Amino acid sequence: MTALLELRGVTKVFSGGFFSRVPPLYALEDVSFSIPEDRPSITAIAGESGSGKTTLARILLGILSPTQGEVLYRGKPVSQMAGAERKQFRREIQPIFQDPFESYNPFYKVDHVLTTPARNFKIGRNRAEVNSKIEEALHAVGLQPEETLGRFPHQLSGGQRQRVMVARALLLRPRIILADEPVSMVDASLRATILDSVYTLNRQHGISVVYITHDLTTAYQISDNIIVLYRGSVTEAGSVETVIKKPQHPYTQLLVQSIPLPDPEKLWGELAARGDEHDGTIGGCKFASRCPHVLDICRSSRPVLYQIEQHRVASCFRYRDSPALAEGDITTVFASPAVEARA
Repeated sequence: MTALLELRGVTKVFSGGFFSRVPPLYALEDVSFSIPEDRPSITAIAGESGSGKTTLARILLGILSPTQGEVLYRGKPVSQMAGAERKQFRREIQPIFQDPFESYNPFYKVDHVLTTPARNFKIGRNRAEVNSKIEEALHAVGLQPEETLGRFPHQLSGGQRQRVMVARALLLRPRIILADEPVSMVDASLRATILDSVYTLNRQHGISVVYITHDLTTAYQISDNIIVLYRGSVTEAGSVETVIKKPQHPYTQLLVQSIPLPDPEKLWGELAARGDEHDGTIGGCKFASRCPHVLDICRSSRPVLYQIEQHRVASCFRYRDSPALAEGDITTVFASPAVEARA
């Protein structure tokens, strides 16, 4: 079956220009994965700042074009879409951005971010039907229309503004929602509410979610699968239960170790990183200078993705006796959404 959305060998290089002495920056390098049409799931894209998460989000939305590789929607390259086909793509893949306040025009009431897409994508046959669908979307994310509509953005809390954006995405009945750090700018008390709204979109409305985050705790709470990026490359991927509970790549282990635990007997940061992440190593593993388990081969060769378990791959020479992942598509090791196990 054709995938709903697919990345094939996507690489994105940013260059300083023809006369620039700054070396090209590989924001993404040879990333391949797909989102199936028949199994709505939540896939987390995790990594520290500078790992390529936002670049990946912009490529998935069609805002950026890859330097190499291609993005396909229902089997057709996004770069070749135009007119009605492009408009359908924009409707079916909806973003929820990190800072909700930047998504609003302060001179317009919040109704504007709901009525404008409803008009552009012809949601409803008349104004009464449009208003009914807007109210339905607000109720779905836990907002009361009478307490939300008619207000300016500054009159709502950060959590309310973000939930309005979730309602906006839901209003268009998309197939995929791309949530880029949707809870990083709101209070901790509101994160659970927003994440629950995202989770509901997937489980009750059958919408696949790509959840981009640096927070492994929230990724574990709502995701089925996870892709861990380091400097634009996939280091580990698979079932979120498998990867977070027993990380195998040294970088993923460091990320998991960075989560503070309420255990006075356990030292925070026992597995120490070393070196400088931008040491200029060419041809070797990108993580070699920081890795506490570095091997000689790591400094001269780039590891491929090895399938070390049924639902896990890792790019590390410690697992070079395992089979290399066929064709590089990490989706083959993703577990099916397990609602019962995640309840």
